[in-house]
Amino acid sequence: MADAFSSLTGFMSALGGFATALPANLDERLGALAPVVAGAATALAVAIAMAVYFRSGYRSSRDILRHGVATVVVIGLLAFAASDLRHAAFSYLGINPAKPAVEFEIRMPKATVFATIPADTQVELHTDKNQALARLEQLFASTDDGRNILKGSVRLDFRTSDRIMVLNLPGEKQRLFKLRLAANPTASNQFSPWHLADRVAAADRADASDAYAIRYRVM
Repeated sequence: MADAFSSLTGFMSALGGFATALPANLDERLGALAPVVAGAATALAVAIAMAVYFRSGYRSSRDILRHGVATVVVIGLLAFAASDLRHAAFSYLGINPAKPAVEFEIRMPKATVFATIPADTQVELHTDKNQALARLEQLFASTDDGRNILKGSVRLDFRTSDRIMVLNLPGEKQRLFKLRLAANPTASNQFSPWHLADRVAAADRADASDAYAIRYRVM
């Protein structure tokens, strides 16, 4: 039991040091501290229970069986605590552990026709948490009326509804498309409707004559 209390004292000291490194805002401190306290306290309680239980020694085959069952239960509790702590941490940090992706198609105006995709073409996903470069297909697709379609995909690493797709096409102004998706969107077999660029670089917004459009779906 002395070892258990020593572990508890060490845990409280470490917890105090962690708390001083948290943001000054009380809500943020509590939000970050809650999953750590829950997981660590569960693990500590299980460790104390194991120490007390196994020091009693084996006296009979029934005791051996009982100890075996207890071990399985303890391992299950530890696995549950670790999983719960992982999900709580991901949720607090806004991380998407499943790593879904957005598949998109960007439709060019009729007047903009390329034989091949220019080498410097890039599509980026900008969020309030990160920026990511999309993977583009090597060839344009085309619509029935001959317009070029740029296809690609990009992972959604974070849970946020603040997502902007940025098209960088050589010789053209930068186009920005807002992705109208939930913070943690579900997969879909259907593409969204086409919608025009929400903004053009060096302009407050895109006008109706700007015919660049995007549609997308979550994979």
